[in-house]
Amino acid sequence: MKIIENGSITNVKGIKATGLAVGLKKSGKKDMALIYSEVKAVSAGVFTKNLAKAAPIVLDMEHIKNENTQAIIVNSGNANSCTGNTGFENAKKMTEIVANKLGLKNEEVLVQSTGIIGVQLDMEKIEKGIEKTAENLTYDGGSEAAQAIMTTDLIKKEICLEIEIDGKKVIVAGMAKGSGMIHPNMATMLSFTVTDVNIEKSLLQKMFSEIADNTFNMISVDGDTSTNDMACVLANGLAENEKIVDETSAGYKEFKEALYKVNEELAKLIAKDGEGATKLIEVTTKGAKTLEDAKKVSKSVITSSLFKAAVFGGDPNWGRILCAVGYSEAELIIDKVDIYLKANESIVQVANNGMSMEFDVKKAEEILKNEKVEIIIELNDGQFDATAWGCDLSYDYVKINAEYHT
Repeated sequence: MKIIENGSITNVKGIKATGLAVGLKKSGKKDMALIYSEVKAVSAGVFTKNLAKAAPIVLDMEHIKNENTQAIIVNSGNANSCTGNTGFENAKKMTEIVANKLGLKNEEVLVQSTGIIGVQLDMEKIEKGIEKTAENLTYDGGSEAAQAIMTTDLIKKEICLEIEIDGKKVIVAGMAKGSGMIHPNMATMLSFTVTDVNIEKSLLQKMFSEIADNTFNMISVDGDTSTNDMACVLANGLAENEKIVDETSAGYKEFKEALYKVNEELAKLIAKDGEGATKLIEVTTKGAKTLEDAKKVSKSVITSSLFKAAVFGGDPNWGRILCAVGYSEAELIIDKVDIYLKANESIVQVANNGMSMEFDVKKAEEILKNEKVEIIIELNDGQFDATAWGCDLSYDYVKINAEYHT
């Protein structure tokens, strides 16, 4: 597995993309992206569990079932969420315009929107914007597309990997957006992965659902699950490897590892870029009775506002960690729990058997000054581990979200 430096989704054979400013954002920044596979592609996706699903989500949950998915249109600056039947018809109209421009069927197009909730799309700008993006698709427009889907994000989020299957070069690349309203359960974010691997659609869906559950569903910024969350993958088969049809197929393991790596890295970039964040936090729970218990503990800690505030302040308050372990609803023995703080090669144990212990406070404080802080929780009660990612809770998070609508 090799990371392609400065790679993007358009490193994938047969993929064109673009990102343009079409007037949806007052700032004048890029606000519409289009991804297009020149040949037929299979797709898989996961979607928000929020009952208040945005119009694009409702439509995509139907379109993803189609045997062919060749285009994804995305606008930022407006979520087209909580917009009723008008919003749904506007989402359908977006797929229709793309389909007409690219010679596709409506159901072969996915659509997504991100931004402010409860405001109808300016369809005049949308229609002109789609026509413009369709005319400006290029083989090197991946990074522009990644920029165009950003809202409060501070950085573009993209990664590109190369692997080999059957002697064929296979590229797996992805881009994502997400910074606030991020919480496990299909966190509030958008992610688009493309690959030229040849794979069965049903197997891709099974694989991608499992991967999303262990990556995107293990991040949290603020405990809010969005109306617009989705992650999807397109595979167009142009690598010409022997088709991967089941878990015994040649290349299954290699491709799954690459797909996991792409989406894990995108998930961590989202957590690191949390609104107002100064640190990436990685919480690993070890020695749980079940995988579900390990996940419960890691998620509980990563979503604790008190714990996140302590990390921001550089306070090694291990009691907040143990408290979150205790209310995680995982099956565990609290008197067996050990807690460690780690950054780079520096590590310090701060709790033993669920109780306080003497530790180097200054060393612990130095660990918490790092841009990436790791929390290791040893349950000492089983063989299962799980990791979750999040960020600290700073003053700026409140400022950003207090002023977001205005």
